[in-house]
Amino acid sequence: MGSPAEDRSEIVFFDVETSVPTRPGQGFAILEFGAILVCPRKLTELRNYSTLVRPANLSVISPLSERCNGITPDAVASAPTFADIAYAVYDLLHGRIWAGHNILRFDCVRIRDAFAEINQAPPEPKGTVDSLVLLTQKFGRRAGDMKMATLATYFGLGRQTHRSLDDVRMNLEVLKYCATVLFLESSLPDIFTTNCWISPNATTRSRVNGKSPSEGGLLNINKDSVLLSSPAAENKSHPISYLTMSNANGDVPNVADPNTVQSDPFNLSALEHEITRETVQSNVAMERKPMQESPDLSSSSSLSQPCSSSLVLVPDEICIPSIDASLVPCFRGSQRIELLHEGYQFQLHCASLKVRFGINTKFVDNAGRPRLSLVVDPSPSLCNVLDACDRVAQKLSSDSGSSSDWRPVVIRKEGFFNYPTVRLHIPTAVVADVAIYATEIYQRESTGAVQRLLFSKFDAAELGSLFMPGTFVDAFFSLDPYDFQQNAGIKLVCKKLILHCK
Repeated sequence: MGSPAEDRSEIVFFDVETSVPTRPGQGFAILEFGAILVCPRKLTELRNYSTLVRPANLSVISPLSERCNGITPDAVASAPTFADIAYAVYDLLHGRIWAGHNILRFDCVRIRDAFAEINQAPPEPKGTVDSLVLLTQKFGRRAGDMKMATLATYFGLGRQTHRSLDDVRMNLEVLKYCATVLFLESSLPDIFTTNCWISPNATTRSRVNGKSPSEGGLLNINKDSVLLSSPAAENKSHPISYLTMSNANGDVPNVADPNTVQSDPFNLSALEHEITRETVQSNVAMERKPMQESPDLSSSSSLSQPCSSSLVLVPDEICIPSIDASLVPCFRGSQRIELLHEGYQFQLHCASLKVRFGINTKFVDNAGRPRLSLVVDPSPSLCNVLDACDRVAQKLSSDSGSSSDWRPVVIRKEGFFNYPTVRLHIPTAVVADVAIYATEIYQRESTGAVQRLLFSKFDAAELGSLFMPGTFVDAFFSLDPYDFQQNAGIKLVCKKLILHCK
């Protein structure tokens, strides 16, 4: 590969679409590459490049892969191989600032792997801007899980197509919108109050207490949407300069540090300088936020991956042999178990679960607040999925040296095998010393209309009056393995609950 030109100050936004592995040990195959060169001073598009890519084996494009990005074997049958486009990709990327959504954990890895497969040196960035990491820190996760599709919906930019060039352009637009919002808020901190952080999709009337937000009271909002810091406390430099900027000595500051002072907040030429390549410091700094999480909140939900990650599946869509578990790094050198389906993280969506026992407040956290949960009757297909998850997670736990007693996620009492139950956990979060429910809670009317329930305070008794035995709920929940040294198992942590009205 040739050496890049001396002046490579452009930012290259890029995205890859890949196959979805369907069996253990199967890797990703790049199916499409798209990139846009952007002027760092005006954020205007200079030129673009995109191409489909033919994998060595077309059979790696599974039906799941097709559902993810719409790329079929026929679509890439006559496309060039990665070896054919390697020079063009190298020329675009090498020596420039790389930008994209979740590229550090996904796209950059795929590019390096692809070059390794053809025995060529990979391109190296001058710096890297991962918009997932940076927007999670600076935009406060008010738009939910911070996936590109969620951010696009938040700003009304349309649906994500999961095609490379479309996604790159959407990424750039999302950055512009986020930067504008942050700039306005930092400019007028006294006007943009905490009520401005509410998602436009949230219901403005509480079904429980009848109070609107304007009447006071704290909203029941997902923890990913909680205001992380006061606008007045933020550095009041231009929001774009939050993303990447060097200091006067040319050193790269910790982009996760909101107290970093920039010399000229409107000088976007600083984007030309080298930016941090790694996110280790950023990811650690992301945990230092003024929102305390209850111990029953999973640490695995801090970052999202692209469409290949955190798929929401119904139990009937799960292929039992495709369930697997892996160890991933956690805090301070520890590891945790992550459950996968066909190589990807997943959540479950279960409709019409009957509540067997309502809100349980028997156990409390370190602050004395109840650890909320409810017990529901699972379907046979859900039991099969959870039993399989138990098997692979317990085996990995044992193989990793854990001596904790494993507690099955499906509760079966002797003599009542045909009446299994599962416990759904409702995590809590603390904002400004006030506890809120970290699960989104909705109510479906008999007409079919669904409205968000808003709560003025943390009140387990009030919540218990909604989830009475015999009522039905739709549940969206993650499967979070835990190990407390003595007891281990899988916790079902609710992300969203939809209560059926009788």
